[in-house]
Amino acid sequence: MLDRKAERRAGESYPGYDVLAKWRSPSWNDKTREVVAARLRVADEPRFFTREEFEILAAVADRVVPQPSSRSPIPVAALLDRKLDDGVMDGYRTAGLPRDDEAWRTGLKALDAEARARYVNRFTEIDDPEQDALLRFCEAGELKSPEWAGMPSRTFFKHRLLRDIVLAYYAHPISWSEIGWGGPASPRGYVRLDFNDRDPWEAAEAKPGREADALRVNRNVR
Repeated sequence: MLDRKAERRAGESYPGYDVLAKWRSPSWNDKTREVVAARLRVADEPRFFTREEFEILAAVADRVVPQPSSRSPIPVAALLDRKLDDGVMDGYRTAGLPRDDEAWRTGLKALDAEARARYVNRFTEIDDPEQDALLRFCEAGELKSPEWAGMPSRTFFKHRLLRDIVLAYYAHPISWSEIGWGGPASPRGYVRLDFNDRDPWEAAEAKPGREADALRVNRNVR
């Protein structure tokens, strides 16, 4: 996996922007605040997964979406855990995959078995480079242990592991501030829709040499 932590420390794309500053502004209504508040309340504890499965998922998520130490971490594993515990599914399945919940339980068990077979330790106990190597084998479809129970590792990686982890990460308001997104466009919406146009309630992206301009704008975005 790439060293995104170092990349993010080098500079912010939207300096000074905090999407939660919109909380009492016309940008958000009561329903939006309710949804955002629920995501902020998610504790980093399992409900659907066992403790062991949850620890493996958290380790996998940390390799897929590494997070900087300069802020509170997004509870990626917990957000995905809550989705499965609430029975929220995509409504469709890729050929070769069982139901979302079953696919995850099978995939985590199989990744742990592969780690034990190759490195004699659980997935959570092996070093970062070894975890990365195992995930690359998974992406390439090269993992074939019996624990996969007929589920192709490549299909699991592409359509469950990678997709679900990235969606969980970008479902949280902390990530919205990182990418300059204002959250659900309800009720305010967007007015200036031409290329490179920005509404006053949208974050300004920092341009090289003009970071101070973006900082000044973003401190007042509501």
